[in-house]
Amino acid sequence: MVAITRRSALPALAEFETLPRMMREFFNEPFPTLRAPVGWMPAVEVRESPEAMVVTAELPGMTEKDVNVTLENNILTISGEKKEESRKEGDDGGTFHVFERYYGAFTRAFTLPRTVEAEKIRAEFRAGVLTVTLPKSAAAKGRVINVTAG
Repeated sequence: MVAITRRSALPALAEFETLPRMMREFFNEPFPTLRAPVGWMPAVEVRESPEAMVVTAELPGMTEKDVNVTLENNILTISGEKKEESRKEGDDGGTFHVFERYYGAFTRAFTLPRTVEAEKIRAEFRAGVLTVTLPKSAAAKGRVINVTAG
């Protein structure tokens, strides 16, 4: 197996390259062992217009059958699992040199305002992108009040 290794011009100083990173981690996060390991999380956008809130999630490599969207107690939950493709080294004579793709289960939860009409929520999955449209109630859209002279 071929390994890609970063070499330093001065091997003795290579160890000191990690010192600034370690100091930042220590002062920004004094108890790193208490952190729970984080798997992959799909990138999301939450956009609001006068008519609706729209949540968009990037889910490459997944289908609509791999994704669940639920609403309970005004909490919208998007969950699913990106299954790992079969990748056995040596089957076809190939060797992995870089492996950066993420797999596994995920859950994202969003607290919604009470102005969302739960019965009108729509979810659409197209080309690896999930779009959840949450229409607002008429009361949330507001109204214009005419001012009259008195």
